[in-house]
Amino acid sequence: MVRMLLGLLIVLGTHSLRLLADDWRSRMITRLGRPLWLTLFSLVSVVGLVLVVWGFAQAREQPVVLWQPLPWLRPVGLSLTALSFVLLAAALVPANHLKHRLHHPMLLATKTWALSHLLLNGMVAHAILFGSLLVWSVLAYRAARQRDRQNEANMAPPHRLAALASLFTVALGLSAWWLVAIMLHGWLIGIKPLTGS
Repeated sequence: MVRMLLGLLIVLGTHSLRLLADDWRSRMITRLGRPLWLTLFSLVSVVGLVLVVWGFAQAREQPVVLWQPLPWLRPVGLSLTALSFVLLAAALVPANHLKHRLHHPMLLATKTWALSHLLLNGMVAHAILFGSLLVWSVLAYRAARQRDRQNEANMAPPHRLAALASLFTVALGLSAWWLVAIMLHGWLIGIKPLTGS
């Protein structure tokens, strides 16, 4: 559990610099140069992520139950997880309507994914991990939207192929969700979400 907490502190701390120390972050980017800053940022983030995964895997070996998830929440959680994959695809596919309408779909994907996993799991480790990610993504999204308004940053209007890009976004997101739910989640985590086994 300590490893997971340390990893969360590193991952969420590095990804909160725009929230907590934007001026310092800007100075460091100017001083180091963007390529070196991004390299260091990525290395620290990877170390934190490894600690989160390692610590979470250890915590799951000795689970402590906080609550028993209600059976009817399962389809709700699965639907939210599918939506999170569509939002993730919206962050990656250029010129789609979802990105234009929602702004910062990566943060919305993180928020939706964390919420879905909170609904489906009642262990202490799950509550700490997904609860932390949910709180962080809510605060980060709010701050990002405030920056948008302060900077009067209006995203470019959708491209004329935006409808096609949007269809591709939804298809890509749902396909990725299906692949993870059917194959990868069971192999990596040991739980098959669609069957609950």
